[in-house]
Amino acid sequence: MHLPHVLTQPVNFSDVTAIWLMAYSALFSIVNPLGASLIFAQMTLGRPKREVVTLARLVGFYSFIILMVSVWLGGWILSFFRISIDALRVAGGLVVASRAWTLLLAPEENEARKERQVFDHDNAGQESDLGDRAFFPLAMPFTVGPGSIAVAIALSSGRTLGASPASYILALSLAVCAVALTVVLLYTYAERIVSSLGRTGARIVSRLAALILLCIGIQILFAGLEGFVMSALKHAHLLT
Repeated sequence: MHLPHVLTQPVNFSDVTAIWLMAYSALFSIVNPLGASLIFAQMTLGRPKREVVTLARLVGFYSFIILMVSVWLGGWILSFFRISIDALRVAGGLVVASRAWTLLLAPEENEARKERQVFDHDNAGQESDLGDRAFFPLAMPFTVGPGSIAVAIALSSGRTLGASPASYILALSLAVCAVALTVVLLYTYAERIVSSLGRTGARIVSRLAALILLCIGIQILFAGLEGFVMSALKHAHLLT
Protein backbone atom coordinates (compact mmCIF):
# COMPACT_ATOMS: atom_id res chain seq x y z
CA MET A 1 0.00 0.00 0.00
CA HIS A 2 1.23 3.47 -0.90
CA LEU A 3 0.78 5.69 2.16
CA PRO A 4 -0.04 9.01 0.39
CA HIS A 5 -2.75 7.21 -1.58
CA VAL A 6 -4.08 5.49 1.56
CA LEU A 7 -4.43 8.74 3.50
CA THR A 8 -6.76 10.22 0.85
CA GLN A 9 -9.23 7.32 0.93
CA PRO A 10 -12.60 7.38 2.77
CA VAL A 11 -12.99 5.47 6.04
CA ASN A 12 -15.92 3.15 6.71
CA PHE A 13 -16.14 2.39 10.42
CA SER A 14 -18.14 -0.83 9.97
CA ASP A 15 -15.29 -2.14 7.79
CA VAL A 16 -12.78 -0.93 10.37
CA THR A 17 -14.56 -2.90 13.10
CA ALA A 18 -14.68 -6.13 11.08
CA ILE A 19 -11.05 -5.92 9.98
CA TRP A 20 -9.95 -4.93 13.50
CA LEU A 21 -11.50 -8.09 14.91
CA MET A 22 -9.69 -10.23 12.33
CA ALA A 23 -6.33 -8.48 12.78
CA TYR A 24 -6.53 -8.40 16.58
CA SER A 25 -7.36 -12.12 16.71
CA ALA A 26 -4.39 -12.93 14.46
CA LEU A 27 -1.91 -10.75 16.35
CA PHE A 28 -3.17 -11.79 19.79
CA SER A 29 -2.88 -15.46 18.86
CA ILE A 30 0.69 -15.20 17.57
CA VAL A 31 1.91 -12.87 20.36
CA ASN A 32 0.07 -14.92 23.03
CA PRO A 33 0.46 -12.35 25.83
CA LEU A 34 -1.56 -14.49 28.23
CA GLY A 35 0.88 -17.38 28.11
CA ALA A 36 3.84 -15.01 28.11
CA SER A 37 2.52 -13.26 31.22
CA LEU A 38 3.10 -16.45 33.22
CA ILE A 39 6.82 -16.35 32.40
CA PHE A 40 6.91 -12.58 32.91
CA ALA A 41 5.53 -13.15 36.42
CA GLN A 42 8.32 -15.62 37.18
CA MET A 43 10.99 -13.25 35.92
CA THR A 44 9.72 -10.31 37.99
CA LEU A 45 9.01 -12.36 41.10
CA GLY A 46 9.94 -10.41 44.24
CA ARG A 47 10.37 -7.11 42.39
CA PRO A 48 8.56 -3.96 43.63
CA LYS A 49 5.14 -3.42 42.04
CA ARG A 50 6.13 -0.01 40.67
CA GLU A 51 9.12 -1.54 38.89
CA VAL A 52 6.97 -4.30 37.40
CA VAL A 53 4.42 -1.78 36.10
CA THR A 54 7.15 0.36 34.54
CA LEU A 55 8.70 -2.66 32.87
CA ALA A 56 5.32 -3.84 31.54
CA ARG A 57 4.71 -0.41 30.00
CA LEU A 58 8.15 -0.37 28.40
CA VAL A 59 7.67 -3.83 26.89
CA GLY A 60 4.23 -2.84 25.60
CA PHE A 61 5.62 0.36 24.07
CA TYR A 62 8.50 -1.42 22.32
CA SER A 63 6.12 -4.13 21.07
CA PHE A 64 3.85 -1.41 19.69
CA ILE A 65 6.75 0.22 17.82
CA ILE A 66 7.94 -3.09 16.32
CA LEU A 67 4.48 -4.11 15.13
CA MET A 68 3.56 -0.63 13.87
CA VAL A 69 6.74 -0.40 11.81
CA SER A 70 5.93 -3.82 10.35
CA VAL A 71 2.40 -2.70 9.43
CA TRP A 72 3.26 0.70 7.95
CA LEU A 73 6.54 -0.19 6.26
CA GLY A 74 5.83 -3.81 5.40
CA GLY A 75 4.92 -3.02 1.78
CA TRP A 76 8.05 -0.93 1.31
CA ILE A 77 10.21 -3.72 2.76
CA LEU A 78 8.70 -6.18 0.29
CA SER A 79 9.32 -3.79 -2.62
CA PHE A 80 12.90 -3.20 -1.52
CA PHE A 81 13.67 -6.93 -1.54
CA ARG A 82 11.44 -7.50 -4.61
CA ILE A 83 9.25 -10.01 -2.81
CA SER A 84 5.77 -10.50 -4.23
CA ILE A 85 2.73 -10.29 -1.99
CA ASP A 86 1.71 -13.82 -2.97
CA ALA A 87 5.14 -15.17 -1.99
CA LEU A 88 4.81 -13.48 1.40
CA ARG A 89 1.32 -14.90 1.85
CA VAL A 90 2.52 -18.44 1.15
CA ALA A 91 5.60 -18.10 3.37
CA GLY A 92 3.73 -16.24 6.10
CA GLY A 93 0.86 -18.71 5.99
CA LEU A 94 3.26 -21.63 6.36
CA VAL A 95 5.07 -19.95 9.27
CA VAL A 96 1.84 -19.03 11.05
CA ALA A 97 0.21 -22.43 10.47
CA SER A 98 3.27 -24.38 11.64
CA ARG A 99 3.65 -22.14 14.69
CA ALA A 100 -0.06 -22.53 15.50
CA TRP A 101 0.17 -26.31 15.10
CA THR A 102 3.04 -26.42 17.59
CA LEU A 103 1.14 -24.23 20.05
CA LEU A 104 -1.99 -26.33 19.61
CA LEU A 105 -0.26 -29.65 20.33
CA ALA A 106 2.37 -28.64 22.87
CA PRO A 107 2.03 -25.15 24.36
CA GLU A 108 4.35 -26.19 27.19
CA GLU A 109 7.23 -26.51 24.70
CA ASN A 110 6.65 -22.93 23.57
CA GLU A 111 6.65 -21.81 27.22
CA ALA A 112 9.94 -23.63 27.82
CA ARG A 113 11.51 -21.96 24.79
CA LYS A 114 10.45 -18.51 25.96
CA GLU A 115 11.72 -19.25 29.44
CA ARG A 116 15.13 -20.09 27.98
CA GLN A 117 15.15 -16.86 25.96
CA VAL A 118 14.57 -14.77 29.06
CA PHE A 119 16.40 -16.65 31.79
CA ASP A 120 19.49 -17.48 29.73
CA HIS A 121 19.91 -13.78 29.06
CA ASP A 122 19.11 -13.03 32.70
CA ASN A 123 21.81 -15.39 33.92
CA ALA A 124 24.37 -13.71 31.65
CA GLY A 125 23.91 -10.45 33.53
CA GLN A 126 22.03 -10.85 36.76
CA GLU A 127 23.17 -7.50 38.12
CA SER A 128 21.73 -5.51 35.21
CA ASP A 129 18.54 -3.55 35.68
CA LEU A 130 15.26 -4.95 34.39
CA GLY A 131 14.77 -1.81 32.28
CA ASP A 132 17.88 -2.71 30.29
CA ARG A 133 16.12 -5.90 29.18
CA ALA A 134 12.81 -4.26 28.25
CA PHE A 135 13.60 -4.23 24.52
CA PHE A 136 15.80 -7.32 24.35
CA PRO A 137 14.87 -10.00 25.14
CA LEU A 138 11.48 -9.10 26.68
CA ALA A 139 9.93 -7.09 23.82
CA MET A 140 11.83 -8.89 21.08
CA PRO A 141 11.89 -11.84 20.64
CA PHE A 142 10.04 -12.86 23.83
CA THR A 143 6.83 -10.88 23.21
CA VAL A 144 7.06 -9.96 19.52
CA GLY A 145 9.13 -12.50 17.62
CA PRO A 146 9.73 -13.19 13.92
CA GLY A 147 6.36 -14.91 13.63
CA SER A 148 4.51 -11.84 14.93
CA ILE A 149 6.43 -9.56 12.56
CA ALA A 150 5.65 -11.87 9.62
CA VAL A 151 1.94 -11.83 10.48
CA ALA A 152 1.93 -8.02 10.75
CA ILE A 153 3.62 -7.63 7.35
CA ALA A 154 1.35 -10.24 5.78
CA LEU A 155 -1.73 -8.46 7.12
CA SER A 156 -0.53 -5.06 5.88
CA SER A 157 0.23 -6.44 2.42
CA GLY A 158 -2.91 -8.53 2.08
CA ARG A 159 -6.20 -7.87 0.41
CA THR A 160 -8.38 -5.18 1.94
CA LEU A 161 -11.40 -7.53 2.19
CA GLY A 162 -13.57 -5.14 0.19
CA ALA A 163 -12.77 -2.14 2.40
CA SER A 164 -10.96 1.01 1.35
CA PRO A 165 -7.17 1.03 1.90
CA ALA A 166 -7.61 3.77 4.54
CA SER A 167 -10.13 1.69 6.48
CA TYR A 168 -7.89 -1.36 6.26
CA ILE A 169 -4.69 0.31 7.46
CA LEU A 170 -6.57 2.18 10.21
CA ALA A 171 -8.03 -1.10 11.46
CA LEU A 172 -4.58 -2.73 11.46
CA SER A 173 -3.09 0.21 13.36
CA LEU A 174 -5.86 0.07 15.96
CA ALA A 175 -5.35 -3.69 16.29
CA VAL A 176 -1.64 -3.12 16.97
CA CYS A 177 -2.54 -0.52 19.62
CA ALA A 178 -4.99 -2.96 21.23
CA VAL A 179 -2.43 -5.78 21.28
CA ALA A 180 0.19 -3.50 22.86
CA LEU A 181 -2.31 -2.37 25.51
CA THR A 182 -3.22 -6.01 26.13
CA VAL A 183 0.46 -6.81 26.69
CA VAL A 184 0.75 -3.94 29.19
CA LEU A 185 -2.41 -5.00 31.02
CA LEU A 186 -1.59 -8.71 31.25
CA TYR A 187 2.04 -8.14 32.18
CA THR A 188 1.05 -5.60 34.84
CA TYR A 189 -1.31 -8.08 36.48
CA ALA A 190 0.74 -11.19 35.62
CA GLU A 191 1.00 -12.25 39.27
CA ARG A 192 -2.79 -12.21 39.68
CA ILE A 193 -3.23 -14.12 36.42
CA VAL A 194 -0.87 -16.84 37.63
CA SER A 195 -2.78 -17.21 40.89
CA SER A 196 -6.22 -17.24 39.24
CA LEU A 197 -5.63 -19.22 36.05
CA GLY A 198 -2.52 -21.22 36.73
CA ARG A 199 -0.60 -22.97 33.98
CA THR A 200 -3.46 -25.34 33.10
CA GLY A 201 -5.98 -22.55 32.55
CA ALA A 202 -3.50 -20.50 30.54
CA ARG A 203 -2.71 -23.48 28.31
CA ILE A 204 -6.42 -24.02 27.61
CA VAL A 205 -6.73 -20.40 26.49
CA SER A 206 -3.51 -20.73 24.48
CA ARG A 207 -4.85 -23.79 22.66
CA LEU A 208 -8.06 -21.97 21.74
CA ALA A 209 -6.02 -19.03 20.43
CA ALA A 210 -3.75 -21.45 18.54
CA LEU A 211 -6.76 -23.00 16.79
CA ILE A 212 -7.86 -19.57 15.58
CA LEU A 213 -4.31 -18.81 14.48
CA LEU A 214 -4.11 -22.10 12.55
CA CYS A 215 -7.25 -21.19 10.59
CA ILE A 216 -5.84 -17.72 9.84
CA GLY A 217 -2.52 -19.21 8.70
CA ILE A 218 -4.26 -21.62 6.31
CA GLN A 219 -6.38 -18.76 4.96
CA ILE A 220 -3.28 -16.64 4.30
CA LEU A 221 -1.54 -19.62 2.66
CA PHE A 222 -4.40 -20.38 0.28
CA ALA A 223 -4.77 -16.68 -0.59
CA GLY A 224 -1.14 -16.75 -1.74
CA LEU A 225 -1.62 -19.97 -3.71
CA GLU A 226 -4.72 -18.53 -5.33
CA GLY A 227 -2.71 -15.46 -6.34
CA PHE A 228 -0.01 -17.61 -7.95
CA VAL A 229 -2.61 -19.67 -9.82
CA MET A 230 -4.44 -16.59 -11.10
CA SER A 231 -1.15 -14.99 -12.21
CA ALA A 232 -0.18 -18.20 -14.05
CA LEU A 233 -3.57 -18.42 -15.78
CA LYS A 234 -3.40 -14.75 -16.77
CA HIS A 235 0.13 -15.21 -18.11
CA ALA A 236 -0.94 -18.33 -20.06
CA HIS A 237 -3.93 -16.45 -21.50
CA LEU A 238 -1.68 -13.62 -22.69
CA LEU A 239 0.63 -16.09 -24.43
CA THR A 240 -2.21 -17.78 -26.34
